Amino acid sequence: MRYVSTRGSAPALGFSDTLLTGLASDGGLYVPEQWPALAAPTETGSSRSYVDIAVDVMAPFVAGSLNPDELRGLAAEAYATFDHPEVTPLVQLDDTTWILELFHGPTLAFKDVALQLLGRLFDFELGRRGERVTIVGATSGDTGSAAIEACRDREAMDVFIMHPRGRVSDVQRRQMTTVDADNVFNIAVDGTFDDCQDLVKAMFADEAFRRSCRLSAVNSINWARVMAQTVYFVVASERLVGRRSPLTFAVPTGNFGNVFAAHGARSMGLPVNRLVVASNHNDILTRLFTTGTMEIREVTATLSPAMDIQVSSNLERLLFEVGGRDGAALADAMLRFREDGEMSLAPESLATLGETWSAARVDDEQTLSTIADVHASTGMTVDPHTAVGIAAARAVGSPTGTPVVVAATAHPAKFGDAVEKATGRRPALPERLADLFERPEIVTELPADLAVVEDFVRARTRVQ
Repeated sequence: MRYVSTRGSAPALGFSDTLLTGLASDGGLYVPEQWPALAAPTETGSSRSYVDIAVDVMAPFVAGSLNPDELRGLAAEAYATFDHPEVTPLVQLDDTTWILELFHGPTLAFKDVALQLLGRLFDFELGRRGERVTIVGATSGDTGSAAIEACRDREAMDVFIMHPRGRVSDVQRRQMTTVDADNVFNIAVDGTFDDCQDLVKAMFADEAFRRSCRLSAVNSINWARVMAQTVYFVVASERLVGRRSPLTFAVPTGNFGNVFAAHGARSMGLPVNRLVVASNHNDILTRLFTTGTMEIREVTATLSPAMDIQVSSNLERLLFEVGGRDGAALADAMLRFREDGEMSLAPESLATLGETWSAARVDDEQTLSTIADVHASTGMTVDPHTAVGIAAARAVGSPTGTPVVVAATAHPAKFGDAVEKATGRRPALPERLADLFERPEIVTELPADLAVVEDFVRARTRVQ
C-alpha cells in the first residue's frame, strides 16, 4: 500500500513512513493511492470480535510495513484498555436509531479508539528503527488527553499538546494537565482551536525545525488515525445488519476525520446510504454541504466545544476525492481559501456530494432539548456532541427502513455542566477518574506565536 498527498507534489510513501511523517512535505494530507476492498461478509460475521474485524479492515492499509500477526498483537493490546468487551457497543435509541458508543476507552472519548493503537504503532516502528520523534498536536478537547494517555512514558517520543485556553471543558483540560510524565508537555494557547491547528501546520511547514526536532503528528492529519476509525463503522454494520444492507451514519463533526473515516469505509465497499455531517453553531461545514460555499467566520464557544472549529483539516481529503484527485488544483484552491477565507465547490462536485451526504446545524438550545428528551424518553444520558448528532439525524431523516447509527463521541461526564443543565442531574465520572479535580495541574500558557511555541518545543524535546 502506498500513500499520496492531497496536494500532489510530495513523494508517495509506504505506511510506516506515512505514520511517522504525519503531514506531507507539500502541506497536504496523505490518502491511500487506492482504496482496498472489504472482504465479503461471512455468515458468522456478527459474532466476530472487534480485534478480528480490525485486523481484516486495516491489514491492506499496512501491507508492506506490518504483517497480520504484528497488527493483531498491537490491536489486541490497544483494545484491551477498553472497559467494554465489545469495545464500541451499539445501543438502541428508538425504532430506527442506534447509538454507537465510542467512549469506553481510557479517556472516555472516541479518540481513544485510534490513539491507543497509534501509540503502539509509533512505539513498534520507532523501536524497529532505533529512532525517536517529537509529537506535536492540537486539540479542541478530546484528542489531547487521548494522545497523552497513549504516548505517556514512552521512551521514543516526546509529546507537546496545544489546547485553546478556556475553550475546553474542565474535565477535558484536567485529563491532559494532570498527567505527570517526563515526556508530556501541555500548552494552553491564547486563541482558538484553529489557532492551535495553524501552529501545528506551521511547525511542519518550517523544514529546518521539522527536521531538527523530527516532528510527527497524532492529530487526524495523521492517516493512521483515520485508518483505525474506519473499523468501528464496519463493526457497527456487521453487528447490526451483517454488512448486507445499507445504514445511515450521523457523525458529530469538528475536524472532519471521524466522518471521513465513515466515507473511507464506504469507499471500501461498506453499504452506506448516507453520511450526515452534524454541526453546532459553528456551521461552516453545513453551509458547504447545503450551498456549496464555505466562508470562515469567527469561532463561537458552544456547549459542544470539540466542534468549535472553522477550518476542518480532513475536509481536504474529501475535496481531493470529489475533485478527481487533482492535487495541483486542490493545492491552489486551499491556498486561495486561506487567503480569501472563502471557497466554492464546482456545481458538479456539490451535486455529487448531495447524492450521499447531508448536513445539519444544531444550536445550543436544540442540544439541551435533545439531551433532555433522550433522558426523559429512554433514561439514557448523552453528552452534547452526541446530542448534536442525534438532532441532526432527526432533522435530515433517513430513507424508509434504513437504520440510522449516531456516533456517540464522548462520555456524558466529560460535559457535566451541559448535561446537568439539561437533565437536572450531573453524571458521575468513572471511579478511576473520581479524584480528577484533586490532582495538581501541569500546564504552560503561551501566545499563539509560532516562534514562541517553537522555542518552547526545541528547549524540551530529547530529540538530538
